[in-house]
Amino acid sequence: MSTASPSKSRYVSQKASSFTESVIREMTREALKYGAVNLSQGFPDFAAPADIKRRAMEAIDQDINQYAITWGAKDFRDAIAAKTHSYLGIEIDPETEITVTCGSTEGMIAAMMATVDPGDEVIVFEPFYENYAPDAILSDAHPVYVPLRGFSASRASGAARVRCPGTRTAGRWRSPG
Repeated sequence: MSTASPSKSRYVSQKASSFTESVIREMTREALKYGAVNLSQGFPDFAAPADIKRRAMEAIDQDINQYAITWGAKDFRDAIAAKTHSYLGIEIDPETEITVTCGSTEGMIAAMMATVDPGDEVIVFEPFYENYAPDAILSDAHPVYVPLRGFSASRASGAARVRCPGTRTAGRWRSPG
């Protein structure tokens, strides 16, 4: 007796089904298919430094094997605060103003989920990292695409033209200079 295969839409949310496949995944598949060099992922062609290996083994020997607290290990947050103060002259509280994430992708979705309300518009400057638009959609916001061709300070006003009361940005950037 055969069973009907379930519809993809029964297992994938409407939001998620609107996403395209990751460019990284697609290019990795193509590189494997043709035996090409995969420039889409960071595959190091060198061994990890001996000091890092030794420190990892020491941590294992000392049974340091518990997840850090969800906003980052205290000594790491303290070091970030100290570096920020010495490098930028900004005093920040590592207990209330620093959160450590597992990479920029997690940081971006966390920032969007914390600052964007349903129905807001989020400006996505083109070209962009492939997760910005899906992060906006997962945050129940609408991405608004603004091309940055030959960026200059005068062109930044293009973003101002698409702003409306429902438009927010999840991050800040500044032009060099």
